[in-house]
Amino acid sequence: MSTQKPPVIQIRRVTKAYGHGDATVHALRGPDDPATGAPQGVSLDIEQGDFVAVMGSSGSGKSTLMNILGCLDVPTAGRYLLDGIDVGHLDEGQLSLVRNRKIGFIFQSFNLVPRTTALAQVELPLAYAGVRAAERRRRALAALAMVGLSERADHRPNELSGGQQQRVAVARALVTAPAMLLADEPTGNLDSRSTEEVLSIIDNLNATGRTVVLITHEDEVAHHAKRVIRLVDGAIIHDVRQAPVDGPPPALLHHLAGVRP
Repeated sequence: MSTQKPPVIQIRRVTKAYGHGDATVHALRGPDDPATGAPQGVSLDIEQGDFVAVMGSSGSGKSTLMNILGCLDVPTAGRYLLDGIDVGHLDEGQLSLVRNRKIGFIFQSFNLVPRTTALAQVELPLAYAGVRAAERRRRALAALAMVGLSERADHRPNELSGGQQQRVAVARALVTAPAMLLADEPTGNLDSRSTEEVLSIIDNLNATGRTVVLITHEDEVAHHAKRVIRLVDGAIIHDVRQAPVDGPPPALLHHLAGVRP
């Protein structure tokens, strides 16, 4: 009997349209039906442990796809299963739980709380999930160790560099052990050195089995992914696997695996 796990992400014939009648805009449409010209929708599988970069210019549909994958928006039509859960059947309260437990978000703007320590920032998703204080602290410290910020646990955002702030955001994203890390232009506000530091951490997390979906418009960032998907006018036009960048040292992989929250 097969023990292979189902894909973390399964979307089938998903469309997203805004407006009505002649003013309708199809943000996600997929290929057109040859007979009718109607959108057939976007279909996509992302397996556990994959690292996928989604690329596209402004208006391509990548932000719409990100919002649907992150359960921040719902499709007009089609089906979306996240880690085996059909999110189309969930109410807003249930979607909030899915976002908290199944998805780790990393945003371009960090989205840290001012005047709050790095440790408290990382504990936040666990507090929302009702995890007790001692366990929150243990898991948050482990997550900060994974991104190399153990010694910065008591520092506030204004005491951290941009790269360190994004590493706090990465720790916050992974502290709930989510099914997927969803990173939206995570290096867009960083200098080149901080960009490489953050991407190296994301590479390491993926190497230990984390599923990563990264939204970017930069080829250099997409080069870190195992698979690149390009969107044009709401349809996938390019979906290929590529050779990954050189992996991290085995000792670092062992360390990361050992301190997983």
